[in-house]
Amino acid sequence: MLPDIYTENEKNKLRKIGIKSLFDLFLYLPTRYQDRTKVDLIKDLNKDKYHQIEGEVSFVNTSYRPRKNLVVVIDDATGTLQLRFLNFYPSQIKQFTLGKKIRAYGIVKEKSFIREMIHPEYEIIQKDKILPQHLTAVYPLVSGVTQKAVLKLVKKAFKFITEKNSIIDYFYELNKQRNLPDLIESITMLHMPDKKNIIKNNSCLKKLAYDELLAHQLFFRGLYHQKKNFLAKPISKDESIYNLFISSLPFELTSMQKKTYLEIMKDLQQTSPMNRLLQGDVGCGKTIVATLAAIQTIKNGYQAALMAPTEILAEQHYYNLKKWLDPLKISVGFLSGSISKKEKLFVTEMVMQGNIDLLVGTHALIQDNVKFKSLALYIIDEQHRFGVEQRLSIRTKNKIDKKYQAHQLMMSATPIPRTLSMSYFADMDISTINELPPGRQKITTKLISDSRRTEFLSIIQSHCKEGNQVYWVCPLIEESEKLQLETVENTFKEITSSFASLTVGLIHGKMKSKEKESIMHKFKIGDLQILVATTVIEVGVDVPNATMIIIENAERMGLSQLHQLRGRVGRGAKESTCILLYGKKLSNIAKDRLKVIYENLDGFKISEEDLRLRGPGEFLGLKQSGLPTLKIADINKDKTLLDMAKEDAENLINEKHNKIELHLQRWISNYQEITRT
Repeated sequence: MLPDIYTENEKNKLRKIGIKSLFDLFLYLPTRYQDRTKVDLIKDLNKDKYHQIEGEVSFVNTSYRPRKNLVVVIDDATGTLQLRFLNFYPSQIKQFTLGKKIRAYGIVKEKSFIREMIHPEYEIIQKDKILPQHLTAVYPLVSGVTQKAVLKLVKKAFKFITEKNSIIDYFYELNKQRNLPDLIESITMLHMPDKKNIIKNNSCLKKLAYDELLAHQLFFRGLYHQKKNFLAKPISKDESIYNLFISSLPFELTSMQKKTYLEIMKDLQQTSPMNRLLQGDVGCGKTIVATLAAIQTIKNGYQAALMAPTEILAEQHYYNLKKWLDPLKISVGFLSGSISKKEKLFVTEMVMQGNIDLLVGTHALIQDNVKFKSLALYIIDEQHRFGVEQRLSIRTKNKIDKKYQAHQLMMSATPIPRTLSMSYFADMDISTINELPPGRQKITTKLISDSRRTEFLSIIQSHCKEGNQVYWVCPLIEESEKLQLETVENTFKEITSSFASLTVGLIHGKMKSKEKESIMHKFKIGDLQILVATTVIEVGVDVPNATMIIIENAERMGLSQLHQLRGRVGRGAKESTCILLYGKKLSNIAKDRLKVIYENLDGFKISEEDLRLRGPGEFLGLKQSGLPTLKIADINKDKTLLDMAKEDAENLINEKHNKIELHLQRWISNYQEITRT
């Protein structure tokens, strides 16, 4: 909350730049600094450099044709400098009377031997006006908020905390041990740095980054330790059901699948709830491992649930699980937003009565009316697509025995880089499958300019006539779902007219469930040779005969998304190809991104590069997830600080330090909101 030192108008300005509290304002750091601690003589000015000058007005001229122009000449006895204003008000003209002393700051330009500043910052000064003792901050701005206004607001804030001593460094002793400066000192130096000791700004910035990372560690590790206070039903291991299921599969489990299964079972046997992330590359076999955990849970007399972010993925899981589990006499149900009210009512009643052992679905699983008789395990696929509140709300869905929480198993086909797992996944234990099942074919990746699009159409034609199938993926257009729909429909028309002899299907997220199901079924059995789709097919669709994927406007997508889309092919015995179409004008970042995906098939390597290029916010979709985001720290650059913060957070939690809550409230603005469940 903003203090009453600010007027309502000033508070509105602060809200415009995203400031909700005094501490938010202190974290609103300058992008650069200006040196206004000295005045330069006009004779010493350098072209295209910033300077501050003082002088008397010796000439003023205003003209309005061919355009508005206010020229003010300043004289300091060593030379003259012209100040030019192209946008000005009558009140400004009145300020510049002959003999008035002006202090101006700006970049010096020179044309036809005339030196000038265009639209400089200036003030009318008295002879005894003191120069600033520190560098002047330059802040990022939004429309309606000036630099002068921000400087005034920051100055007010520092006066307030000096008088009230209202910013306390909660872990002062810890700072001293880590050789970090004091919090107040750090904030002051970053907003009003000492010119003679500007290098100290690095350690001050380091201090804020450490405090922020410490808050993140306290938050996530706090959630991790919190689970010890809750009860969960222990799940014992039944070797006979394990062997029965494994023997029914047409393939052998890899050594990493077996290893991660044992890690999960060790957690499930505990009386506190499991909170584990199962990560692995596209096609590594995570679902089988999760299924084994669900089977053991159900054979112990409890229920399990699997939640997926999209209906098409949920449906895929449902059909696969039914195929695997029907022979074991395990009942599998399905719940999504698109099924009829009658079906929903039937499924929810069956779940409540305990007649459905494993419920598969979308966000519909977390609705208030969905209650389980005895939920003991819930599995969340593509967990980064769900917010914290969504993930936590399913913990207590039991109708009976509400004191027991369900075990939690997350799955991610986007391998998590180490720094990210330490930061945003510090509340979880992590199991990793870092090998692919034997027989998976290498995928050849090709980069082709969209201008050459017609050249490979004949290749696609012959590819399909050889009995193969093709995905054609259109880009996600975030600004407009309607525009995205138009794009994919236009592409469908183009492909249909280009390949009159081939069968072409269309699928996108706006279709009804049964329609999507029908299209996907036709593609899977080979009735469709080309499937035009949006990125809705990014996850979950397994079509072994699909050996080519074309991705339009690949430069718009993140690396991890491109890698997941590429993983839709190469699932059968044939070699596969991924064609990345790119537009005419590529940014340097887009070029780097495409180079990485072209040169690498290793999802772990790709995820590291994706994190480096996009940052954690875009990589994880934090803006949509509700997770706290980093404002100061950079987990790629601040790895040493992250290690320190992790160690210190564990110690503070173990000693139950009484300032933890205060530190969390300071640094995580939505702390109460995201922990209320």
